[in-house]
Amino acid sequence: MRNFALPLVLVAALSASSLAFAATPSTVEGTIKAIDAKADTITLDNGAIYHLAKTIKIAAFKVGEKVKITFEQNGTMLDASAVIVE
Repeated sequence: MRNFALPLVLVAALSASSLAFAATPSTVEGTIKAIDAKADTITLDNGAIYHLAKTIKIAAFKVGEKVKITFEQNGTMLDASAVIVE
């Protein structure tokens, strides 16, 4: 039984510490370069493509508007949870 206790404790400790590095919201400011209504994405002037949450109405935005986007990075995807026109 002792042979299994140490590995289990180590796995539990590593799992708990990895939760601390879970995706945290970030913000970015920029100008809308392109809008893809079918894909629900906005591309900023920095080239990054943000996938909008279903609750965000993409029709409310126009190319050339300055915006502030709150997003989380999930792998290679940038998932926007809020877009505010500045």
